[in-house]
Amino acid sequence: MSKSLQAIRGMNDILPEQTPVWRYFEGTVSRLLDNYGYKQIRMPIVEFTELFKRSIGEVTDIVEKEMYTFEDRNGDSLTLRPEGTAACVRAVLEHGITGGGQVQKLWYIGPMFRHERPQKGRYRQFHQIGLEVFNLDGPDIDAELIVLTWRLWGELGIRDAVKLELNSLGTSESRGRYREALVEYLSAHHDKLDEDSQRRLKTNPLRVLDTKNADTQAVLVDAPKMADYLDDESRAHFEGLKARLDAVGIPYVLNPKLVRGLDYYSKTVFEWVTDKLGAQGTVCAGGRYDGLVEQMGGKPTPGVGFAMGIERLVLLLETLEQIPEEISRQVDVYLCAFGEEAELAGLALAELVRDQLPNLRLQVNAGAGSFKSQFKKADKSGALYALILGDDEMAQQVVGFKPLRGQGEQQSIAWDALAAHLATCVVQG
Repeated sequence: MSKSLQAIRGMNDILPEQTPVWRYFEGTVSRLLDNYGYKQIRMPIVEFTELFKRSIGEVTDIVEKEMYTFEDRNGDSLTLRPEGTAACVRAVLEHGITGGGQVQKLWYIGPMFRHERPQKGRYRQFHQIGLEVFNLDGPDIDAELIVLTWRLWGELGIRDAVKLELNSLGTSESRGRYREALVEYLSAHHDKLDEDSQRRLKTNPLRVLDTKNADTQAVLVDAPKMADYLDDESRAHFEGLKARLDAVGIPYVLNPKLVRGLDYYSKTVFEWVTDKLGAQGTVCAGGRYDGLVEQMGGKPTPGVGFAMGIERLVLLLETLEQIPEEISRQVDVYLCAFGEEAELAGLALAELVRDQLPNLRLQVNAGAGSFKSQFKKADKSGALYALILGDDEMAQQVVGFKPLRGQGEQQSIAWDALAAHLATCVVQG
């Protein structure tokens, strides 16, 4: 017997009972971004492999171990995108939309791919919403990115469950000086480092700061601090960011070990973290990457952005029970019709109601059925009300109106008054 077909490990189906929460989250974010003046951009999920090697860095874990890379029929090396920033930079360069200092405030949504060990909140195909801003170099735009996420957490009801961590990585020059000091310190304690940190010491020493190994963390207690190596420009930028967050009243924690996993970051880096999801605590992260556009062949262009993980934020909403009741209900009204004449009238009546109430979620029974079976389907749909069309209702040109979720007697409503009655009852319900 052949093996049954199933999804690839770490790449999950999002089932119909799950999608309302996703749509609620995505809709909330997209409306907020519209209000802040961000425009959506959509990029391919496949790019030339060289794009990610040049942007993310060849000695990062993503490029070395996690990318889905393959050769196409033309012999080109292609990769499923592991993150969105590089692809967005490639797009703005290719189409010249940041030339001449044009400010671009962009956002995107879609799947990313990394070959990691699947676990709750971490998958091989995962979904992100990302923001990227080009040609603004001040701390004001860094602050705006953080402020709008703070507003988002408020709208979603999860502010008390997340914490903001901040750090500054300085310019490439100041970071280079810090790297030398860190390597010198860690080399003197080489035997106390875990195996992965020993490897990173030779390839990407700043990532040692991000280790979860307890013994290496103990070594890092007395390690040099990035703050002591910041240049004046980076220090002033960081102070400007903190002043703006203080002005708005957004609490934050300074984390000198926060470095992020990608080579292109400079100056501001930040993470929104939670302790409600176990090991996978980061729900949104980003920072400034002023040298990336030039690194990818463009002119010097300031850039800053972030990405938030949809799976983790949906999981957080579910864990905290912060999903509005109406989100899980996909039907407001269910129309039951008995007999062919009633089915024809019901179809026409439903379309008239939809013309007048375009936001009403009205489902018409399909497949006929007895009174009992149709009402069973109406109840299972989650609808607040059932509409009933039978021989008696047809003769009087009325529709039976029956509450399904609360108190109230069935009543008869004239066809031409139905839309107005539903507008009042569904809103109140």
